[in-house]
Amino acid sequence: MRLSQMLFVTLREDPADAEIPSHKLLVRAGYIRRIAPGGYAYLPLMWRVLQKISQIVREEMNAAGAQECLLPQLQPADLWRESGRWDTYTKAEGIMFSLVDRQKREMGLGPTHEEVITAIARDMIRSYRQLPLNLYQIQTKFRDEIRPRFGLMRGREFIMKDAYSFDLDEAGMKATYQKMNQAYHNILRRCGLEFRAVDADSGAIGGSGSQEFMVLAEAGEDEVLYTADGQYSANVEKAVSLPPEAQPSPFRQYEKKATPNTETIETLSQWLNCPATAIVKNVLYQAVFDNGITVLVLVSLRGDQEVNEVKLQNELVKLAGHYGGKALLALMVPDEEAQQKWAAKPLPLGYIAPDLADDYIQPQKGLAPKFLRLIDQTAVDLTHFVTGANEVGYHVVGANWGKEFPKPKQVVDIRKAKPGDRALHDPTQILQTARGIEIGHIFQLGTKYSQAMGATYTNEQGEEVPLVMGCYGVGVSRLAQAAVEQSYDADGIIWPVAIAPYHAIVVIPNVNDAAQVAAAETLYTQLNAAGIETLLDDRDERAGVKFKDSELIGVPYRIVTGKSLKEGKVEVVQRATKETQVIPIDEVVTTLKSALASATLS
Repeated sequence: MRLSQMLFVTLREDPADAEIPSHKLLVRAGYIRRIAPGGYAYLPLMWRVLQKISQIVREEMNAAGAQECLLPQLQPADLWRESGRWDTYTKAEGIMFSLVDRQKREMGLGPTHEEVITAIARDMIRSYRQLPLNLYQIQTKFRDEIRPRFGLMRGREFIMKDAYSFDLDEAGMKATYQKMNQAYHNILRRCGLEFRAVDADSGAIGGSGSQEFMVLAEAGEDEVLYTADGQYSANVEKAVSLPPEAQPSPFRQYEKKATPNTETIETLSQWLNCPATAIVKNVLYQAVFDNGITVLVLVSLRGDQEVNEVKLQNELVKLAGHYGGKALLALMVPDEEAQQKWAAKPLPLGYIAPDLADDYIQPQKGLAPKFLRLIDQTAVDLTHFVTGANEVGYHVVGANWGKEFPKPKQVVDIRKAKPGDRALHDPTQILQTARGIEIGHIFQLGTKYSQAMGATYTNEQGEEVPLVMGCYGVGVSRLAQAAVEQSYDADGIIWPVAIAPYHAIVVIPNVNDAAQVAAAETLYTQLNAAGIETLLDDRDERAGVKFKDSELIGVPYRIVTGKSLKEGKVEVVQRATKETQVIPIDEVVTTLKSALASATLS
């Protein structure tokens, strides 16, 4: 492709709405253009990158035995109601674009396709002889992000590969899951990315287990905790660990003490000269279930620990049935306005005890009359601890469960694992932290959807049993930007060879020099004929502009038909290292073929 004929416009200044380097560079280099919040046009250079990533994904999925298909983006609400996720996606998480068509039917734009594929399986899979089966698609998804940002990282529409497997039993599903796990490792290696596979929370997708694939980058929204021995890595939302050992309480007698202005653990610890590990803090949450019932949740945990709200949400979903619900619509720390709607009297915030009386809750319809009391494992075995006195300006010391305070019956693991914690598998291993961009997620769904939607098959014994499912997603457009976030410099993008839009760019420093033009045209033709995808910068621009643009767009190799041409040579510059070679014109094709082959193998 000749740049003079391409839709190619670069910017010298960073766009005002771009926050992270990859977003700035993709806009400046003419890869993407913002059309609306969270909606971007993929311009010609970007589309080539996306096609290359899609092809790598397609090849690895096909090699793993999956079959490609294409599913409708517009999905009927009735299917989502069968699975029980309509309210979760349109109200709780609120990420589904929903609409009503002219026949008054509720529809949604697909953020994911579990319901659609399960309906297809229900209609078409009859016998065990048809299994196992794995179907995938590559298409645009839609999610109504509250705050779309970071370009393609968090958009309202994006390109994704999603696959769905159907097996006879759990063993078969796990075997397919491992095939997909290997396929994802292959995809990321072939794309030339540094990544880490981590244990993850399954979120609204559900299932018994899942794993995320994180491209490591400082701008990553996710925190990954891992051990140096390579035996453990997890998203912080899912991570587990051994907390630091609790230091003994300095108090032996139960006593109420005046503790003015000690609403935080830090100020309380300083005032009483006691370790934070000897304190039980009590955190109040307000949960709303899908049947409209609001429940006030009181969480007790050790003072040096923080609540992992994803883990808390998962525990509350398990308890939804106790309140007649199925899903959690909202979870929040109630602010003053929220408290006024249900509090019968002012709360002793900052001084709450585990036995905060239920009469703080004003009786009203749709509100559970009692606090749901949960205790984290870190607080279960504390003795002679410090905690609130349910009176502003006062705490109690030397307290014990079963004596001064009844121990909550619901014991849960909802603490947030932190860097510096000890690993469960080996306490000598200390958790370390890294930032990551999630570009893939694989799930062991089990029978969550097949049971809910009646998707069964007949086994060898003639019994109707539910299909056992898995699902597997890769964000194709997100992966492209993640590659930029991981590899760039002050001059622009540095694409991995496998997904670069072009392998090489031939630059004519002076388009009025017939010899330069002729040599460039010859090289351009020869390189493309040899399978080396090549751009020709034949624009009537200054050489400096062309060099800057070539570095900005990140093509792996630049060939310059400049001063060395008099000696029958050209300059070849490697983008990643900026290493420059001056080589004979007739060696350019073989030199680049060798370099590209080495880069692909590595």
